[in-house]
Amino acid sequence: MGQSAEELTGAWLGALEHERRVSRHTLRAYGDDLARFLAFQHEHQGGRVDLKRLSAADIRAFITRRRAEGLGPRGVQRALSAVRSFFRHLAREGLVDNAAPRMVKSPRIPKTLPRPLSEKDAERVLNLAQENDVEWLAARDVALLTLLYGAGLRISEALSLKRADAPFGATLVITGKGRKQRGVPVLPVVRQAVDAYVAKVPFPRAGLFVSRTGKPMSAREAQALMQNLRSQLGLSERATPHALRHSFATHLLSGGGDLRSVQELLGHASLSTTQAYTEIDAKKMMQVYTAAHPRGGRKRK
Repeated sequence: MGQSAEELTGAWLGALEHERRVSRHTLRAYGDDLARFLAFQHEHQGGRVDLKRLSAADIRAFITRRRAEGLGPRGVQRALSAVRSFFRHLAREGLVDNAAPRMVKSPRIPKTLPRPLSEKDAERVLNLAQENDVEWLAARDVALLTLLYGAGLRISEALSLKRADAPFGATLVITGKGRKQRGVPVLPVVRQAVDAYVAKVPFPRAGLFVSRTGKPMSAREAQALMQNLRSQLGLSERATPHALRHSFATHLLSGGGDLRSVQELLGHASLSTTQAYTEIDAKKMMQVYTAAHPRGGRKRK
């Protein structure tokens, strides 16, 4: 084969980025997963890894180790996906043809519904975000959270916006997963929040959303922001930046929005993904119905 593990990994990640157009977050996660896999196999195989001879049992041993380290089903599924992708790349390049990764079954992921914030809690989050002692940071936090909740963006989509994208017009062109573009209507309140932030931010040549030092704001910083806000408000740990996107979709559907339109706004490839939000409404409706109906099982005085 002639190439080192580092060279093979670099070529694979390069193909994912330029040909498959995966996100930076996925690239980083896949790279970490494969590095752990190769390090484990180096230890497991006694210092020498022959990719052609790896068996399904060797891959299962890696999964067993990761589970013992506390990795959950979704993490295991992602790690297997990374390993399979790597071996598919090797096969396409004519370097290694090993079917072992395809023989290992992925764990079942329990179906969970999105956890949106209530309209009241979403408003509380936005109000509290204004209380940062640094004026421009308060404006940034309000602008970012208002954008997530008011336009339903993924956090990666919001943080990838450039300064040249502002001021926003009536619609905003977003590049989502797979580099697919979609148009998102921008509410006046979102435009106003972003305009107020841009007028105050002291770093004019950076990306739209920046950190205290002027560097592009990271997803981790956005998560830390929401963690701080939810701690002060006593909200669930499920109150994350992504929960604001869930809230956008759920509140739209509750207000009479149709499923297809919400699908387009969110950038979902499949309608079934968007349908999860209708299950939230149905579940809530059944709870109200059961509590209120005479035959619903409530205790009578």
